[in-house]
Amino acid sequence: MVQSSAQDVDQYLAEAPEARREALTRLRALCRQELTGFREVMAYGMPAYEREGPGTGEIAFADQKQYISFHLLRTDVRDAFADRPASHDMGKGCLRFRRPQKIDFELVRDLLRATAATPGTPC
Repeated sequence: MVQSSAQDVDQYLAEAPEARREALTRLRALCRQELTGFREVMAYGMPAYEREGPGTGEIAFADQKQYISFHLLRTDVRDAFADRPASHDMGKGCLRFRRPQKIDFELVRDLLRATAATPGTPC
C-alpha cells in the first residue's frame, strides 16, 4: 500500500491486503485502547495518533510494500526502551515487522503506554 489516499482509518484498513488486515486492525485497537486523550487521524497516508489540542503525531503505523511499520515519533520513549527494540528491525523512528505474525504486540503496548503517560516532543 505504501502511501494510501484513504480518507479515514476504516477505509485504510478496508484497502489493506487481506493477509495483513488482521494485524493492522490489532495495531489500531491497541492504539485506541492505550492512547487516551489522542485523536486518530490520517497523516502522510497512514493512521496516526496525536494528542488533543494543537497536536503533532506521536504514533503511526503503515502497511508498506515489504513490511508493517510502527512509527514511534518520540525520542524520549525510544531511548527509554532502547534495549527492547534492539532485537527487531529498527530504523531511526520505526519498527519494521516483515511478517504480520512476528509483530511484538507486547512491546507495542508498552511503547504506547509510555507515550501516553507523559507529553513529549515528537522528533
